[in-house]
Amino acid sequence: MENQELVSRAIKARRLSYSPYSNFKVGSVVLCRDGKIYEGANIENSSYPLCMCGERNAIYHALMNGEAKEDILAVAIVGDSIGVTAPCGACRQVISELLNEDSLVILGNVKGDMEVHQVKELLPFAFSKKDLGK
Repeated sequence: MENQELVSRAIKARRLSYSPYSNFKVGSVVLCRDGKIYEGANIENSSYPLCMCGERNAIYHALMNGEAKEDILAVAIVGDSIGVTAPCGACRQVISELLNEDSLVILGNVKGDMEVHQVKELLPFAFSKKDLGK
């Protein structure tokens, strides 16, 4: 599947966003090896720490449907931003643990701007299980 098609699917996933506080809708999709696509959108809460980002929703959606780290080829993230929408720090940590380091991270916006990176570029000093001595 082409990166631009994943961005288009993420734009559609934005419609599922519940973002009455920030009004910043984020859509995300995860592409797996078998061609399945899992959607996510940001969901806000008046108790801000309880909010969930779109990319984490999409990744967790894939995992809850039986996909494994090795199955995830790419995640696309889209918002209505001036430049491309990048994941927050919490999402970078989740992405670094739950996707392979060579998986693609496709950053986009609703205007069609797009950048493609690999997971290993997002968080060079990610905390991992090796830091736990395991």
